[in-house]
Amino acid sequence: MVTPIILTLIAIAFVLIVIEDIIHVNKAKTTLFFGTLCWIIAFISPIHGQSPETVQHELDHNILEIATLWLFLMAAMTFVAYLNSKGFIQNIVHRVMPSQISERKLMFLVGIAAFVFSSISDNITATLISLAVVMSLKLDPKKLIKYATLIIFSVNSGGVSLITGDVTTLMIFLADKVTIPNLLLLVGPALVSVMALAAMLSIGMNEQLNFEKQTQRRIEKTDITIAVIFTSTIFATLFLSVQYQVPPLLTFLFGLSLMFLVAQFLMRKKDVNKKIIDYIREIEYDTLLFFVGVLLLVGALKEVGVLAMFTDLYVYIPPEYANYLMGLLSAAVDNVPLTAALLKAEIMMTPQQWLMFTYATGVGGSMLVIGSAAGIIAMSKVKALTFMSYLRMFLYLLVAYTIGYAGAYVAGQYI
Repeated sequence: MVTPIILTLIAIAFVLIVIEDIIHVNKAKTTLFFGTLCWIIAFISPIHGQSPETVQHELDHNILEIATLWLFLMAAMTFVAYLNSKGFIQNIVHRVMPSQISERKLMFLVGIAAFVFSSISDNITATLISLAVVMSLKLDPKKLIKYATLIIFSVNSGGVSLITGDVTTLMIFLADKVTIPNLLLLVGPALVSVMALAAMLSIGMNEQLNFEKQTQRRIEKTDITIAVIFTSTIFATLFLSVQYQVPPLLTFLFGLSLMFLVAQFLMRKKDVNKKIIDYIREIEYDTLLFFVGVLLLVGALKEVGVLAMFTDLYVYIPPEYANYLMGLLSAAVDNVPLTAALLKAEIMMTPQQWLMFTYATGVGGSMLVIGSAAGIIAMSKVKALTFMSYLRMFLYLLVAYTIGYAGAYVAGQYI
């Protein structure tokens, strides 16, 4: 009896996310309410007759995932908040960009930049930086939605071929389903799909964008130092994670503490009204609360056994088609527990089919704005980007995803 109740509450929560711009109730409030309510019900009336200790164990595991993501986001967003407030990113953009560029050319540049940056850093950081660059250009809201859509897809595509770029890629690699040389075969198909999406989204965008060079501000030594610490933290996170298995969260928190200490030293003789640690208050905490609510809901879905049902697809249809559908499903259900469920089911697939699955779960979440961390962050940063406005781009996204998936099939033949 409790399972239908929890599933109904989860369905209501996702509907409220969809109609947020109609009811004007912040999605962080609704997801947090329904997410916590589902778990309270799970304790009052345990699912499948589980003991309170078992439910507590599952909740603890869910909370650990949430806390890890929360702290990582907090650290990354504090770096970006400081650099944005100082106009550092906007200043760099204006220095690098030509005085005039076409909207179409900018679309391709943004796609490539987001793709490359997500390949050398995590998706969250890549999204924050890419959005900061685009939003500094003061674009029309409708056009900004197109650029944000491309960034989400590009960021998810860029990390799919590296074990440090996407959690599900790392999970599949650690399960010995693919090798690093196998994964590198995905770079070509993923980049082609990004370029295809950029070409489709740039249709009808023929205007020239002018950049006002006189708006440049002097870049302070402190800002450059913090930017270097931020960049070094990203590379140190990748190196220490691969070489010594240091958790990325630990390295990023260390980088944040280094930023605070160095900035305190550099600012000691300056008359500043704002202390460096105060920038942590400029983080969009509704974004973090939204993450908490969404992950609590996904954890509840896992608890009632819905995720395990998805693996039944492989009983009825060939893996090539099942993987494609699993990628689309990952837009509505978190791809991490989805991948975990498939790995635990011990489904027999060839390396080529596992490679296709890797692409599908890594990029498929781009189909819906709530389907990936990049999408959720973009929705919180860009006011014009809502569930419905992003859904209007679905056909373009589906075509690009299909192109990339077909490319993964071809690339897999070289294994």
